[in-house]
Amino acid sequence: MAAGRRKDNEASAAANDTSAELVRLCAAAPDAGLRIDSYISGNVREMSRSQARRLIERGHVRVMSGGSVRSPKPSYEVRAGDVIEIRIPPPEPAGVSPEEIPLDIVYEDSSVIVVNKPRGLVVHPAPGNRSGTLVNALLNHCTDLAGIGGVQRPGIVHRLDKDTSGLMVVAKDDESYASLADQIRSRTARREYIAIVHGTVATDSGRIEAPIGRHPVHRKRMAVVDRGGRPAITHFEVLGRADGYTLVRCRLDTGRTHQIRVHMSYIGHPIVGDPVYSKRKHTFDIRGQALHSSHLEFNHPRSGERMSFDADMPVDMREILSRLNWTSRTSLINHDAR
Repeated sequence: MAAGRRKDNEASAAANDTSAELVRLCAAAPDAGLRIDSYISGNVREMSRSQARRLIERGHVRVMSGGSVRSPKPSYEVRAGDVIEIRIPPPEPAGVSPEEIPLDIVYEDSSVIVVNKPRGLVVHPAPGNRSGTLVNALLNHCTDLAGIGGVQRPGIVHRLDKDTSGLMVVAKDDESYASLADQIRSRTARREYIAIVHGTVATDSGRIEAPIGRHPVHRKRMAVVDRGGRPAITHFEVLGRADGYTLVRCRLDTGRTHQIRVHMSYIGHPIVGDPVYSKRKHTFDIRGQALHSSHLEFNHPRSGERMSFDADMPVDMREILSRLNWTSRTSLINHDAR
């Protein structure tokens, strides 16, 4: 009985926690029958099934179904039409410290900073990478970032994988953070990437619309899934073809974890060097996937002015281009794909 009262108290405290991030999901017919911990991990970015289970057990998850509200067990099977409310508490302070790490700053003012992230730099601290991250560098450069977006990810509105290079925008204050996050959700912000993929992409352009969720077996990977995934849309345009490789520009309508990497692999053209989603061999000198955030647009959070930025491909990708005989639809002069 005492344990039951304790759980009820935890659920009440979780529901009243105004500092928690609120996420609402609506289960569709293909999701019916999934365990709720599995459903949540497949639909909330960067959340494992064990993390989802802990949130459920601590009363941070509620299910609204047929006019009733319940605090489910991790084994609860989702029903079509269920509205699932998840309160994600802010990360506990972990002593993220400023570090003198060089930054390639493309633009900066009192509201935002745009950086060109190099390949190999982790964006924010996480298990296994407590230091040496972009966040550590930003805290050293911008003393007013603390607290914006959470202790572990101050100012971080969107992220790039460790081995993806290119443009990122970081907010310097709460107002800018809210504006930029809303622009990404509403697709007002525009994000374009350049990738070198295996194989000859047959069509000059296309749209990949396939839901992405946790891989059913390899839980640290993402995959196109039939059940429990989140909608994901990637547009691509062929810039050139050469010797069994294709240079493509990708534009995101959504921002799922590993989205471009998963989608290109799904259509049979994995990104060169991708250690997770490609099994194909190559002879190029590149560590990680040949994927670069090349173009970024957004409305300035305060002035409303449309801001537009471009970043050339890194040296390792340009060297790959120089080794191949390209038949291009657009100019590859200086190996600049924009």
